[in-house]
Amino acid sequence: MDTTVTPDTTNRDAANTHSLSNSRFLRACHRQPVDATPIWLMRQAGRYMSEYRSLREKYTILEIIKTPELACEVTMQPINAFDLDAAIIFADILPPLEGMGLQLEFVKGEGPVIHNPVRSSADVDNLQVRPPQEALSFTLDAIKLARNELDSRGIPLIGFSGAPFTLASYAIEGGSSKNRLHVKGMMMGDPTAWHNLMIKLSEVAGNYLLAQAEAGAHVLQLFDSWVGDLSPDDYRQYVMPYSQHAIDIAKQSGVPVIHFGTNTNGMLDLIRDAGGDVIGVDWRIRLEDAWNLLGDKVAIQGNLDPVALFAPWDALKARTQQILDPVKGKPGHIFNLGHGILPNTPVDNVRRLVDFVHEYTSK
Repeated sequence: MDTTVTPDTTNRDAANTHSLSNSRFLRACHRQPVDATPIWLMRQAGRYMSEYRSLREKYTILEIIKTPELACEVTMQPINAFDLDAAIIFADILPPLEGMGLQLEFVKGEGPVIHNPVRSSADVDNLQVRPPQEALSFTLDAIKLARNELDSRGIPLIGFSGAPFTLASYAIEGGSSKNRLHVKGMMMGDPTAWHNLMIKLSEVAGNYLLAQAEAGAHVLQLFDSWVGDLSPDDYRQYVMPYSQHAIDIAKQSGVPVIHFGTNTNGMLDLIRDAGGDVIGVDWRIRLEDAWNLLGDKVAIQGNLDPVALFAPWDALKARTQQILDPVKGKPGHIFNLGHGILPNTPVDNVRRLVDFVHEYTSK
């Protein structure tokens, strides 16, 4: 398939200024009042949707990600199905590692596998830091195509990257890991190699985010999915400076940055201090308690347990109310899950959740 993308973006931003000025999602990112709480859902495009599964019967996940037309199509699937307040570009956090010289494969039943993991200083030295326009052009092109689809609807687009620690976790372990023995081994046992690796990863992640904004993303999200495995002291010493560096690069774009992690309740203040206009929290902390810890200078995103979407509607509705009632429509709240939608999630519950959040919080 020809992946060359040359969309007509003449006066695109100017023509879309009015429609996006009233975006609930963008207003919430800036902690401005909204007419109803905005909602989008992590992994809102993916395996739980029959439209996506149909595509996966024909293409591998990497083929979809690396074909801008297909990535755009998948990005739009949940937007066409639900009244969501934002789209997120369909991609994955791991292709940046492939661009650095690591051999990535998604293995059925096992997930992502890095066939040449980083285990030594020499391995770190061999990693390349290439411009995202060269290494990840397919996602930048998909963003441009998605903007063409979304602009007429006034729906903003989110770009994203894995955070340095989460990228390091996959790069060093070679895939998923329960205890991150190799990651923590390098971090604790070879701090020089760790520093050199994290500098490279922070440059890759930050510049990738910046390039996505330049391609048309309205908001950027940094995913640090596995950072909750660290102690606060280790986070402060070994991770925080590099997340901060990546976010500082991304913020040169001038668009809002969401900083998301899971199981980070013991270090939310550090996550906030590392940077981000919006801080994502999971279901392991009450939303109002998280906001008290974070303060009023950041917006907050979360925090329904993804498993709740499998519950009967009355139970799901009650849990949603438990999240919404204490914050009472406080400016700066973006409703989301505490992590991504799970496979086999009932589509009807997703639809009812999205509609209910809007109806329950509308002013």
